[in-house]
Amino acid sequence: MRAIALACLLASCSESTLPGAGADSAPAVDGSGSVDLAMPSSRIRHVIVIMQENRSFDHYFGTFPGADGIPVDKNGVPTVCNPDPAAGGACVKPYHLTADKNVGGPHSSMAFTTCVDGGKLDGFIKNAENGKNGCADPNNPNCTNGTLIDVMGYHTEAEIPNYWAYAKTFVLQDHLFQPNASWSFPQHLYMVSGWSAQCKVANDPMTCATNIDNPGTGGAAGPTNDYPWTDVTYLLHKAGVSWRYYLGEGPDPHCGGDPDDCQPVQINANVPSIWNVLPEFDTVKADGETGNVVAIDQFYADVEAGKLPSVAWIAPAGPVSEHPVALVSAGQGYVTALINTIMKSPYWHDTAIFLSWDDWGGFYDHVLPPKVDAGGYGLRVPGIVISAWAKPAYIDKQVLSHDAYLRFIEDLFLGGARLDPKSDGRGDSRPTVREEVVTLGNLMNDFDFNQSELPPLVLKP
Repeated sequence: MRAIALACLLASCSESTLPGAGADSAPAVDGSGSVDLAMPSSRIRHVIVIMQENRSFDHYFGTFPGADGIPVDKNGVPTVCNPDPAAGGACVKPYHLTADKNVGGPHSSMAFTTCVDGGKLDGFIKNAENGKNGCADPNNPNCTNGTLIDVMGYHTEAEIPNYWAYAKTFVLQDHLFQPNASWSFPQHLYMVSGWSAQCKVANDPMTCATNIDNPGTGGAAGPTNDYPWTDVTYLLHKAGVSWRYYLGEGPDPHCGGDPDDCQPVQINANVPSIWNVLPEFDTVKADGETGNVVAIDQFYADVEAGKLPSVAWIAPAGPVSEHPVALVSAGQGYVTALINTIMKSPYWHDTAIFLSWDDWGGFYDHVLPPKVDAGGYGLRVPGIVISAWAKPAYIDKQVLSHDAYLRFIEDLFLGGARLDPKSDGRGDSRPTVREEVVTLGNLMNDFDFNQSELPPLVLKP
């Protein structure tokens, strides 16, 4: 099947010509992008979003067969490069990076501007060399963690065999962009609410304006901040749909004030942070659901007890996050254990797992992101769909962002309701309903609800 799919990709076949993509295999989608949800809702009853840290698509899948990876000539030599200012402007091509411990580069909104360089995508080395060294917090988005510059390096199946195995067996998305042109903090806000904003008045969602550097009313993640605009749990709560946010406890980054002043602290599920924003949403507090943010151990207990919620997000602890300088192998092992837990349980038959990375981490990518509004999109990140109902060995070429997870959840569980202040019953001043952006693809296209169930792929962590 992959050989046929690759042949179609090279020949620019329409998606309907790919195996498993015809009218007999996918839910009907009309011209407006709406979906007949009778079949999906009978197949998928649980959605899990696993969000890792700081890797670009080319960095992990730039040599994946059939994907829109690093451009090469007929001999397989990369045809792209980035100038190295510290080496007199010598142009450095992407190269195979085998090190388990990577460095990356700054990944703030300023770093995004430097990397993209007006569309030339030639500022990645410059960005890394401009990063601050010796930061107290290695997760500081303005830092380069040491003098090594490795942002042009890419990994292959040799370093991340499990991630490649998932991509070969299920669905790899090669045009998935982070929703914001900045760092982790605003991305996690977009992931659960479709927006990142700074608000002039606490508890007043009409005083908010797009901000991808210092969002909220306090400008820093933590107990002093407040997010007045509407998040998706507000819609889930109204509809009686269960949810939980599972958080890896331990050395999570926690920022106070400017990102330059970030300091790592020990946190738990009750302490808001850049990876744990839901407890500070007004909607979550008003609904009495701050207790739905729990430690990661509860995920394993919920699966074992048959109590997995309909919607789940999983955020890592620092050492297994893949955020440089955390080891790639540690993150892959942690993610594999999470996925194995579902695959070994009855939940395998009715669960969709979306695995991605929250921002590019300063690593090179050769695809210019679309600009949909003042917040983004940001650079490409890897995306994998894992499910018994995922199209097998399929590469999704749609333009996507993490906003597509919200759309999928809303279509599956909420009848297509959106985080739209004109219809969701709660006003806010967001300029864009991200789930309705015309360029955003539909994740329903990654599934074949008429196929025989794919078997689980249990791998060694």
